[in-house]
Amino acid sequence: MSAKVTILFLCTGNSCRSQMAEGWAKHLKSDVLNAYSAGIETHGLNPNAVAVMKEAGVDIFSHKSQLLSDFDDIDFDVVVTVCGHAHETCPYFPGNAKIVHVGFPDPPALAKELAAQGASEEEQLACYRTVRDEIKAYVATLPESLGL
Repeated sequence: MSAKVTILFLCTGNSCRSQMAEGWAKHLKSDVLNAYSAGIETHGLNPNAVAVMKEAGVDIFSHKSQLLSDFDDIDFDVVVTVCGHAHETCPYFPGNAKIVHVGFPDPPALAKELAAQGASEEEQLACYRTVRDEIKAYVATLPESLGL
């Protein structure tokens, strides 16, 4: 493959999963991917996502939560929806963008459920670490797994 694949990771709020995916793509695959992330809405950058990515040696602190419309001028080769809501509401992309859905669990929702059951902060962070590692494993397969 001679040209880099331009990829967008899309989630509802661009606060956690899509940010992790962008971070991993830039960290692991910057030689073959131009990676971006956006949301249908913006919810701000999740501090727990930042913390667990930093633990893994990936700094996403400078990322910001962005809207899909912030990237109207970019022709994406691939749009990966990383949550069910984004997949269900994924807008039409002009051109030849391939839309792929790879759903990952929602760490804030999982952590909230655990907190309601009396889980410690460390146990809640484990949700973020698990999803972080699942996203890393997926990103490691790119771009080959996309069948472009």
